[in-house]
Amino acid sequence: MSEYGKLYLIPTPIGNLEDITLRAIRILKECDLILAEDTRVTVHLLKHYEIENKLSSFHSFNEHKALERVISELEGGKNIALVSDAGTPGISDPGFLLVRGCVQKGIAVECLPGATALIPALVMSGFPTDSFVFEGFPPVKKGRKTWFEQIAKEERTVVFYESPHRLLKTLEELISSGQEKRNISVARELSKKFEEIVRGTPAEVLHHFNTNILKGEFVIVLDRNTPEKKRSRDED
Repeated sequence: MSEYGKLYLIPTPIGNLEDITLRAIRILKECDLILAEDTRVTVHLLKHYEIENKLSSFHSFNEHKALERVISELEGGKNIALVSDAGTPGISDPGFLLVRGCVQKGIAVECLPGATALIPALVMSGFPTDSFVFEGFPPVKKGRKTWFEQIAKEERTVVFYESPHRLLKTLEELISSGQEKRNISVARELSKKFEEIVRGTPAEVLHHFNTNILKGEFVIVLDRNTPEKKRSRDED
């Protein structure tokens, strides 16, 4: 039987601190070390649930450098929990490299079910959920135009994240890439006091956010781009 420890991926609330499982709280209390994307963010969650445990930084800027050290601690028998600032680690957050390293070394990995922004946004969009694609964040510069051209051809429901300072530009690029008639849903501040879902065409949603404060994290959902819809668009 392996004497290695185990890596736990612990989803944390995306807004409302009550959105965490009892098992997640227990493991955060019992594990030997908690790896956090931003310790300043995670410490608030730990204090809320009276979790007193060793906390170490593990984010996109030090992930490569810290990888060998964390793997070594796991091989030494430590049980380690990985959390991101919000949601499930590895979903547009650090975690992929560590999970891959554990798999290669034969170290057990367990991911707890829990909060993530993309699923609530998808379900509340009203668009088909039986087949969809998640695209993370659009490229900031290189490959951005190609990215929009590719999702314009996608026939499944599309879900992706966007930051407040690029939202308006993204809505404009949806229009300029030939998706002006594609229904979209934009969710912000999910699970928080000012949660908001805005639905319509890209132009309608752009008009809304042009006249409202851009705050919070955004999840954009695009309705299916069926062959019939694409034919109609091409004929106009």
